[in-house]
Amino acid sequence: MAKQAIKPSLKNPFEPAEKVEFTIPGEIAGETGPYEEAMHQGHELMERPVKSVRIEQVEKQHFKKRMTVWERIRVLTDKEPNVLYQNWGKNLDGASLVTAILNIGGRDVALYGHDFTVRAGSIDATNGTKLANLFRMAGEKGLPLIGMNDSAGAFVPAGVGGLDGYAEAFTALRKISGVVPSIMCMFGFNAGGGSYLPRQGSFLIQPKDTFFGLTGPGVVKSVLGEDISPEDLGGPKVHGQSGVVDVTVADEVAALRTAVRLLGYVPDNNSVAPPYQETSDPLDRKTWEINTLLKKAFNSPTGFNTPVDVSIMIQQICDHGDYFELQPDRARCVITAFGRLGGNVVGFCANNSAVASGQIDVDAALKIARFVRFCNLYNIPVIFMEDTTGFLPGREQEARGIVQAGRAMLDAIVDLRTPRILLIIRNAFGGAYASFNNYPTGSDLVLALPTTRLAVMGPAGKEFVYKDEMRKIRAAVPEMVKKGVQERTAAGMGGDEAKKDAEKDTADWLKAREAELNQRYEKELMNPREGLTLGSISSIVMPTDLRKVLGENLGFFLRHYKPGPMQSVQREFH
Repeated sequence: MAKQAIKPSLKNPFEPAEKVEFTIPGEIAGETGPYEEAMHQGHELMERPVKSVRIEQVEKQHFKKRMTVWERIRVLTDKEPNVLYQNWGKNLDGASLVTAILNIGGRDVALYGHDFTVRAGSIDATNGTKLANLFRMAGEKGLPLIGMNDSAGAFVPAGVGGLDGYAEAFTALRKISGVVPSIMCMFGFNAGGGSYLPRQGSFLIQPKDTFFGLTGPGVVKSVLGEDISPEDLGGPKVHGQSGVVDVTVADEVAALRTAVRLLGYVPDNNSVAPPYQETSDPLDRKTWEINTLLKKAFNSPTGFNTPVDVSIMIQQICDHGDYFELQPDRARCVITAFGRLGGNVVGFCANNSAVASGQIDVDAALKIARFVRFCNLYNIPVIFMEDTTGFLPGREQEARGIVQAGRAMLDAIVDLRTPRILLIIRNAFGGAYASFNNYPTGSDLVLALPTTRLAVMGPAGKEFVYKDEMRKIRAAVPEMVKKGVQERTAAGMGGDEAKKDAEKDTADWLKAREAELNQRYEKELMNPREGLTLGSISSIVMPTDLRKVLGENLGFFLRHYKPGPMQSVQREFH
């Protein structure tokens, strides 16, 4: 007895298919005609491709610890999806892709998902048109987009039609970039166009045991002769550190739930504000934990050079300590995250001195530029938290283009039109301060903790400020060594021993004099006083009042900000 292809369910797959009668309830049964036949044919079309999928294909997907596209939709919402196209043709053309409108938390969301149980989710010309139409609808109606990517790429038997399909989808998705936000999830094994398409989105989420890349390991081996695993070539660890992926998670369910959570921080489109969420966390809640953190750090033996994990400060400022970090595996010297303050969505862009003193390198600059640009496009205010000794110097950084990356960061900050506040935590030196959302670059408000050390340079600045004194101190070194040798020789010490002892004492003396100048430099110049005098800083705020002061000022600026698109459409990537 041949197996009968049926819709996957908990029912016995060998049970006879249910016969559907198309009669009006209460109607007296009679002879059927063309009408009933048309109803039967329509019902069969509605059931494709689900009824056309062999149970073995679903089992293969489950064996790989992957869900079907319909199961993934159920994780996103418990509401019935409004499937837009049932255009699976004679050869299942278009059937390997589902496009729909979902209701997620009361919001209309455009969705597409590859159905790997049908032709491995590959793309043909019909798929490309479906995708392009969905993207255009999302842009015209102002709907955010979620993509569930699980595709083998272009459908080879379709010839160039598959490539045209991808090209049409690429173009449509690019044109809604900056108009509606998009969240992409990577499932399965994707290569070529299956990698390019999702990375055109605003955010990309990748679970473990998945792959995507320009080419697969097989191509790499045949072309370069290099053996490499999918994980090492295009797994979440690789893409999470490079910044190709914004969030890495454990599995498919985590990816889909993360997408729903991230959706809660972004607006439907560039003409409206992000969703406001009422909070029971008092805005005037004292942030004592921040005070304790800074006190323990700066009263330690290493003093004001002690690293501080700024994520703890972000947590204490946000409503109920909840925030969503982006690209957490990349450039940890800076943290970019969404949070809520008084119910309003806000972006945090914070130097993290717990990693490399918070110095800004190429990856950090590009990470900041990407995040700030998104906030600018979608009406999200930004709080900058500064604690950096500057841009990371060195041959490697120059070779990688730190000047270009720093310029991209500066451009994004200068272009930012949404409400923005700068909070200086401690170090704010040189070019990093000059390009990190101060008043000249367009900040609405600059606040500083009493621990602020605002200066052109760090302690090394004493070489320029106290140049004459340093010259006199160092000029005295040879004479002090000579005098010390003479005194020790006269006391009966051997020549070599006397010289060595004199040089050590002189070095200790020099070190003590330099330490004194360091302390003097910090007291005279590395503090918030000059910034307050010049108007570079608006006011000092105590660590315990950070949530209250930031929240009240953010609320004021938002009351006087009208959400809307930029004067001309701006894209999320240069």
